[in-house]
Amino acid sequence: MLATVLLHGCSTWRDYVPDVRRMGVYKLDINQGNYITQDMVDKLKEGQTKQQVRLILGTPLLVSAFRDNRWDYVYEYTRQGKKVEHRKFSAYFADDKLARWEGDELPVSAAQLNRIAADRALAPEPGAGDKGAWERFMDMLKGNR
Repeated sequence: MLATVLLHGCSTWRDYVPDVRRMGVYKLDINQGNYITQDMVDKLKEGQTKQQVRLILGTPLLVSAFRDNRWDYVYEYTRQGKKVEHRKFSAYFADDKLARWEGDELPVSAAQLNRIAADRALAPEPGAGDKGAWERFMDMLKGNR
């Protein structure tokens, strides 16, 4: 009994607690903001009212109380805690009519959007050297780090 206690004292509690970062904690995929396609932008015309622009693009993510003549549409996609995609699109108004717009490159159509979503749903194939959470846990118990 004394030998067990003495041997056990040589290790630390960290040897017995699994490292969560190495075990592959699941992180949610997060879509935030306004997803705008090129098809939507192609429907914009100078002189449209704010209501017409809102019907085409949706409600903007950012509207400044101090700068009512600019609407910002921001989109961000995060997968497994890493930012995969970030896009910004801005619409500018003069006398409550659409004057111009600018932004990052957009997907061409809703069909392309569906292809992108399907590609995202497919997880990448693990490589030959990748170990699963169970194998990493067993290695940790064996003392292989």
